[in-house]
Amino acid sequence: MGQPTHAHNRTDWWRSAVIYQVYVRSFADGDGDGTGDLAGVRAKLPYLAELGVDALWFTPWYVSPLKDGGYDVADYRAIHPAFGTLAEAEKLISEAQELGIRTIVDVVPNHVSDQHPWFTAALAAPPGSPERDLFHFRPGRGEHGELPPNDWPSQFVGSTEPVWTRLPDGDWYLHLFTPEQPDLNWAHPAIRQEHEDILRFWFERGVAGVRIDSAALLAKDPALPDFVAGRDPNPFVDRDELHDIYRSWRSVADDYDGVFVGEVWLPDPERFARYLRPDELHTAFNFSFLSCPWDAARLRDSIDTTLAEHAPVGAPATWVLCNHDVTRTATRYGRTDTGFDFAAKTFGTPADLALGTRRARAAALLSLALPGAVYVYQGEELGLPEADIPLDRIEDPMYFRSGGTDPGRDGCRVPLPWTAEAPYAGFGSREEPWLPQPAGWTQYAADRQQRDPASMLALYRAAIRLRPAFGDAPLGWLPAPDGVLAFTRAPGTICVVNLGEAPADLPAHSELLLTSGPLDETGRLPQDTAAWLRA
Repeated sequence: MGQPTHAHNRTDWWRSAVIYQVYVRSFADGDGDGTGDLAGVRAKLPYLAELGVDALWFTPWYVSPLKDGGYDVADYRAIHPAFGTLAEAEKLISEAQELGIRTIVDVVPNHVSDQHPWFTAALAAPPGSPERDLFHFRPGRGEHGELPPNDWPSQFVGSTEPVWTRLPDGDWYLHLFTPEQPDLNWAHPAIRQEHEDILRFWFERGVAGVRIDSAALLAKDPALPDFVAGRDPNPFVDRDELHDIYRSWRSVADDYDGVFVGEVWLPDPERFARYLRPDELHTAFNFSFLSCPWDAARLRDSIDTTLAEHAPVGAPATWVLCNHDVTRTATRYGRTDTGFDFAAKTFGTPADLALGTRRARAAALLSLALPGAVYVYQGEELGLPEADIPLDRIEDPMYFRSGGTDPGRDGCRVPLPWTAEAPYAGFGSREEPWLPQPAGWTQYAADRQQRDPASMLALYRAAIRLRPAFGDAPLGWLPAPDGVLAFTRAPGTICVVNLGEAPADLPAHSELLLTSGPLDETGRLPQDTAAWLRA
């Protein structure tokens, strides 16, 4: 169990860590029932240790109806029975720690499941009752209260469905996501106390950090006014009241040397940086880099902007190419539009997987050479592409709430291939996985890639092993032709990425440390290839 520590015992491991994201349901199935579980993760800890990661970030593993992939939590102090038990989670945290791997858990403070005891009690209570004060219950507008209390938009891009649901007693309740995810009222002191207790509960069990879902959405304007685009302050995004919440959380985390990483989607760099002040969150995800197209000038601008917005508060940047919500890197980089935008997702978008994979390999070396922490979503180290899910097997509410126009996020959540010759590519043993694995999935199996020195897995292992060569020094850009990114970190260590149309000369160097693909016959760096050099 974790114990509070004093400031002088803290380390800054999180400032430059490689953190591996585990979506438990799709990682490994230990009991063969078709759903990934903690037993599967525990069995693969040696694989993760060999990969070289510093920490594991687990998406929600709690009791949940799984209406939104576990981001509809019914009980934070218990593990979903399909995944295991609290005792197993404690063993996993301990076993990972023995291998030098820390654990980060996910919390979803904006909302809970409609099966959470608080919400079931609120439904059973009459309008105006204290139980309903924990949420946002309001009478409707219109002559008979038949209209929603306001016109706020859904946080599922493309959804035209209202964010209010009416009950038989006439009250409406707010849910920025699905009706099964009622928003909590963060102006109520019981909400704040409960979440601080949840943080302590998991820090006591040895977790090293907490990732905060939808971190900028918790606070709402108490008047719940209609939404007006561009109005400042926004009635439900990035409100000033949030910072007092996170300062209180930070005091809890500091008792355990705990770390926070926030999911903060904000276009304003200055307001983004406020969440990273020394008494608030330690880090926040960098979505600018994740969504940036494969273009040298735009990537450089994203990198410069990210580093500049973190510098005033002394926080490390974070770099991520993909996660459980986003199109797989190998697919995205093989499309005509290589950026990512939720609003632009459609069925049937063609992709050149050979091209996308080549670029994904180069992007891996780029991200792992940048100063700060790097997040690797499970399966990226295998080069997995986005999978097409049959319509009758789609589970993601994004698909249903868009009226079937948005393909949803299931394509990046397909169960991993571990063993090429085993049933279901080694994900499990008896039952078909909860999401179908596409034809050809076995070609990406980890056991095949372990035997191939040119595989994506071999590249990730080598890059993570060599990454400390870049040290803690800041990034310095080097002169380079158009379409080429070149920078140094530690004196004498260089990263070069060629996004141009022609092979590029490498800077003067004494040693070629690693490349994402072979050099050409003249020793030049081909298009869509990266190299790490020692000067």
